[in-house]
Amino acid sequence: MLKEVKTLTHDTMMAALDWSYDKAINGGIPGMDTATELADNYLKKRGSIEEKVNSLIRWQNTKSATSGFLTGLGGIIVLPVAVPANIASVLFVQIRMVAAIAHMGGYNLKDDEVKSFVYLCLAGNGAKEIAKNAGIVIGQKLAINAISKIPSAVIIKINQAVGFRLLTKFGEKGVINLGKAVPLVGGVIGGTVDGITTNVIGNVARNIFIEKDNIGDEPLIIDVN
Repeated sequence: MLKEVKTLTHDTMMAALDWSYDKAINGGIPGMDTATELADNYLKKRGSIEEKVNSLIRWQNTKSATSGFLTGLGGIIVLPVAVPANIASVLFVQIRMVAAIAHMGGYNLKDDEVKSFVYLCLAGNGAKEIAKNAGIVIGQKLAINAISKIPSAVIIKINQAVGFRLLTKFGEKGVINLGKAVPLVGGVIGGTVDGITTNVIGNVARNIFIEKDNIGDEPLIIDVN
């Protein structure tokens, strides 16, 4: 059993987010679909877009709460940033889920603005507060035609706030507690992801990226102050 002891900083947390996003979007983790591939698999299922997203979230929660779900993520062991492997694993799993939901909602995962809002979802119930503090008011769904109009300075502010929020979160839970220890067996990571947190993040992502099917719901807009 190997216990990793690394000092987390805001810079290393942001580097881990960027690394995880790149792997989630472009691939590179053995045995894992990219976010787009994952999304496309669920888009083929029957039902409304919201039902498909809910199915993805449920699957993610079930798998993330099962010991050994991270088996095969051996590539994270050679993570090129100074972040514990279990934290990097959690970030990858949750970012891939959120990015898949964004793709299902019609967003371009290559856009920096979309990437920033994927990060924002990782703040869970604190996402709206972070957005508000950055001068953005979001309602139910992020308007695709409005996201590209967000100033780069606001995007940077959101990213920084998310980084600090995650740094505090992981610092409070502790490196080992978060991943239930990180046994390294033949370069394979075994561990569990907090299913409750993953569910909250998935719900936030659905509310931001997916328009509800209920008749009468207003399309969501962003007001940049």
